[in-house]
Amino acid sequence: MFTGTAVFDILLPGDSQSLKTKRSYVRPIVAALRRFEVSVAEVGALDLHRRAEIAVAVVAAEASHVGEVLDNCERLVAGRPEIELLSVRRRLHGADD
Repeated sequence: MFTGTAVFDILLPGDSQSLKTKRSYVRPIVAALRRFEVSVAEVGALDLHRRAEIAVAVVAAEASHVGEVLDNCERLVAGRPEIELLSVRRRLHGADD
């Protein structure tokens, strides 16, 4: 059994001057990531208007499958034209960790 996580640090557009506007950008990203059948949530920069941290977690029998799912999630987030993906932190844990 393997678990993998990815945390996406995102810069939102300049018009994100309220938390309500921020949510209008973050919600569709979170919803789109859920189609990969992963656990996903906004986990950081909650009080900042132009920044967001979204985390994804996946569990699978094979490490390669975990990597594929995280790759797909990263491509989805990086492909969003309205945001800028600043960084991605990934971790993979096996049964022996």
